[in-house]
Amino acid sequence: MTTIPKAPAESSGRQPAPALHEKVIVGLDIGGSKTHGVRIDGGRVTRNEVAGSANVQNVDQATAAANVGHLMAALGGHDADAVYVGAGGIDTREDAANLRKLISPHAPQASVEIVHDTRLILAAAGQDAGIAVIAGTGSAVWGTNEAGDEARSGGWGYLLGDEGSGYWFGREAVRHSLRQFNLGLAPDELTRLLLSECGLDHPEQLISHFHTNHDRRYWAQRSGVVFEAAAHGHVLSQAIIREGGWHLADQVLQVARRLALVGPVVLGGGLGVHQPALVEALNAHLAGEGLAAAKPLAVEPVFGAVHLAGAYLPAGTGQPLEGPGR
Repeated sequence: MTTIPKAPAESSGRQPAPALHEKVIVGLDIGGSKTHGVRIDGGRVTRNEVAGSANVQNVDQATAAANVGHLMAALGGHDADAVYVGAGGIDTREDAANLRKLISPHAPQASVEIVHDTRLILAAAGQDAGIAVIAGTGSAVWGTNEAGDEARSGGWGYLLGDEGSGYWFGREAVRHSLRQFNLGLAPDELTRLLLSECGLDHPEQLISHFHTNHDRRYWAQRSGVVFEAAAHGHVLSQAIIREGGWHLADQVLQVARRLALVGPVVLGGGLGVHQPALVEALNAHLAGEGLAAAKPLAVEPVFGAVHLAGAYLPAGTGQPLEGPGR
């Protein structure tokens, strides 16, 4: 059994039962759009549930607490021996402690380990060392080498960055459409798709629509119009995708240089897994820097929590899970 380097976040201090294969383990992946959980009994996935986001950077505290409670009840978390959690926005020990307060009441006998969700990506791929990329509602890159050194790039949130994320693509579609309007040009393929997706009639309406819809998930969900227009041959949408790929590649390169790594590079998140054009753009830039090609994650990131716990999942215990990612 491989071992992932221990995260800097503090644990709750309670000690789980000694035999991992005999424990009840709950794994949680808390993303910007959803919270995905699995329950592991005796090394087998026995429950697989999804609830709303419990990330307090995306929802208020009461909503996060309600979503955690609903999910933990569905998973039967009250008798868990250990809970392993990956979540966005876990940048300090205080962040981890605050999230632990939401989870611990629903698993009173469990140790609760919390790490940044980028760590789930590499763990879910079964890798001990390498670089993990999240391209979903937000974006971030994290890596670790064989010596246990760690490095991170991005993951600052949509107000400071998140380049190459779903939110970034949605916002770039709005910016493109407004530039076209200011130039006196008729709505093009991307603008028509965006207006239809937003239920609007005119590009100028996008200004107030954007500023009155602050939910980053809303704009991340509209990122698909860029990829649809690009697939139809829209040149400027294709350029936006190349730029998004460059931003992600630049973050990967920062981490790779700090850790003296060339790979593997594992890609997670809704865009990273489900938009081949973005993967192609990212890999075109990585190849130019001599780095390994990024490979989309083949299973849901929540299984990274299971790997972090050191639990063994026998082959054939379940099919790979599907979902839109973050």
